Amino acid sequence: MRDKRGAVGFRAVCVTRRIRGFRTRILEEETQMLAILPEPAATVVAMAAFTGARTGELRGLTWENYDGSEIRVMKSVWRSHVDDPKRPKSKAAKPVIAPLKVLVERHRARCGNVQRGFIFANEQCKPMNLEALAADVIRPALEKAKLPWYGWHAFRRGLATNLHRLGVSDKVIQQILRHANVTTTMNIYVKTVSVDAANAMKTLETMCATTVQPERLGSSQLM
Repeated sequence: MRDKRGAVGFRAVCVTRRIRGFRTRILEEETQMLAILPEPAATVVAMAAFTGARTGELRGLTWENYDGSEIRVMKSVWRSHVDDPKRPKSKAAKPVIAPLKVLVERHRARCGNVQRGFIFANEQCKPMNLEALAADVIRPALEKAKLPWYGWHAFRRGLATNLHRLGVSDKVIQQILRHANVTTTMNIYVKTVSVDAANAMKTLETMCATTVQPERLGSSQLM
């Protein structure tokens, strides 16, 4: 369902757009983006916004590490190099909230119900070039809608900000973002207060007025 502004039916959380000088995404902007972006850009954006995965980790996500309820970050891709994530603690399972699951499952169906390989792959089944996706698809679409593009990392900071606004603790946000220590979360991202990573993501899920509707996805075109 879309609201009067045409955004997918998520309930928006209003938060400050800057954290210590860094640009971040607020949930309201993210849902507006999901309403106007074509596929697979919308699903990549949703994955970035609702898991907080780094750009290289988004490119390295595989179907083998996705089970519908969580996705495990096991690889990171820089240019054409596939390697381990930034640090050992970066290897971790990320809860998949219901709206994201809908998008991912629709994406899988458009890709032929694949079970193996990179979730976001190009025509050669290699990791998708997300910078090219941003330049060729996302930025032009956002410019038409008069929305700014802050880069992929803004979604990671945005997740921290949205969880902070829901009252989630520093320690839990640290766990979700997989920072080496909580100081990084507090000083560069946000400050907060609550309990377990899965519960925290569940709380974010409950902020969605409705899940993403099939009509929204059915009308999107595969790039």
